[in-house]
Amino acid sequence: MNGAESLVRTLLACEVDVCFTNPGTSEMHFVAALDRVPGMRCVLGLFEGVVTGAADGYARMADRPASTLLHLGPGLTNGMANLHNARKARTPIVNIVGEHASDHLRHESPLRSDVPGAAALCSDWYRVSSSGRAVAGDAAEAVAQARSGDGRIATLILPADTAWGEADGPAVPRAPQPRPQVAATAIAAAVQAIRSGKRCVLVLSGNALREPGLTLAGRIAAKTGVKLFSQGAVRRIERGLGRLPITRMPFAIDQGLALLADVEVLILIGAPPPAAFFGYPGKPRLLAPAHCETQTLAEPHDDVVQALQWLADELGAAQHAPLVNQAPRALAPADGPLTADSLMQALAAGLPEHSILCDESVSAGRTLFRFTDGAAPHDYLQITGGSIGLGLPMATGAAVACPDRKVICLEGDGSGMYTLQALWTQAREQLDVVNIVLANRGYQILRGELKNVGIEQPGERAQRMLDIVDPRLDWVSLAKGQGVEAVAVDTTAGFSAALAAATARRGPFLIEARIG
Repeated sequence: MNGAESLVRTLLACEVDVCFTNPGTSEMHFVAALDRVPGMRCVLGLFEGVVTGAADGYARMADRPASTLLHLGPGLTNGMANLHNARKARTPIVNIVGEHASDHLRHESPLRSDVPGAAALCSDWYRVSSSGRAVAGDAAEAVAQARSGDGRIATLILPADTAWGEADGPAVPRAPQPRPQVAATAIAAAVQAIRSGKRCVLVLSGNALREPGLTLAGRIAAKTGVKLFSQGAVRRIERGLGRLPITRMPFAIDQGLALLADVEVLILIGAPPPAAFFGYPGKPRLLAPAHCETQTLAEPHDDVVQALQWLADELGAAQHAPLVNQAPRALAPADGPLTADSLMQALAAGLPEHSILCDESVSAGRTLFRFTDGAAPHDYLQITGGSIGLGLPMATGAAVACPDRKVICLEGDGSGMYTLQALWTQAREQLDVVNIVLANRGYQILRGELKNVGIEQPGERAQRMLDIVDPRLDWVSLAKGQGVEAVAVDTTAGFSAALAAATARRGPFLIEARIG
């Protein structure tokens, strides 16, 4: 057995049985090992940003890591933008990165680069295997590292000679590091603040936004009157009718400042202190007012559900009836020209039950939560690190993880162009994804950012940097060129009809929603 085969067998033993890949020469022994070892599903992406983004979406829904297979430093760095998003989401991923043979690294060949240096930029843990016999143990450690805490990025770098070198066999799976328990002093401080009568807010993230964390938070809120917010960008939220509605920290700084203006105590449960997305002239960097006390009840890698259970017990809320979703059932909007708001309302009305909603709608989707509080129960996934180009790949990975659930992807037309190759992968794998491209023909979010930095009237050249016209993108042709059926709509009724048809069939489909 060589190192490559021991790697595949070890990953399978560790329950990592999906690999999103764009391999090159240094990874050919791994590719060959796939023929000898059954059980590993390999999904090809035509760009590494698709590979890493799909691994992110997969792990968010599967609750276990996928692996990626990337080619040398350029392959890793091509995928780094979506590894950044995954790291911010604390998604577990195991990257396998091929490297030149050890004795070839002394030569200045064209693809020679600092692979460990690149790995350090996007990984919580990385290692270079030293020999074929070391690969299996290193792989088991990489999986354990990825599964530790709330989720980590682990990168294993394999020189080509370790892949073809002799190995002793697969390694035994290793247990991930247990999640730490919160301190009693942190619980006591939170209880004291809540009982003081001050205006308190719990800011939730991670597993606190899924059952049973949501029910526990709902019991605490119903018993004590504290408000519940989520971190602005989160890995996954369980939403819709029958589920606890959560107010999400807004992207726009002025909205965030207004939301927290009267809060006296912020209690963080798996979330960092809410900060503005950027630093703006003359505006604060944190969203909480200066008089607000901030307490950390649980760090992101702590056991946040245990922390909520303990807090509920101390407050006498563990058996209290939780808050109930009071949102009215989503209804279809009246017909008319398609706008961002009418699209969100129509989507909420037509969302299939237990679907997975992957959101990279950017500025056009800021009213999404308002409409989907009353939608059918669904899981909500979003871009977490602000590095655009995640939506289509994330939906691709989610569909691989959950083939029995409909995946809906909300994608901006500008951000969709970063990784549109994901459509080809959806077609090849016949994934059940409805891609909705919000075609507003510009980087609309940047128009608001110009105002935030004090530029009220940008000139012609500045405007040209924000428009996606001349030529106008044709998403129907782009999709069909990669094997995905598509249709363009510009009215609310047209969108509702297209959505109904797309969700009634299986396989990938794209709706170009031309919004005004």
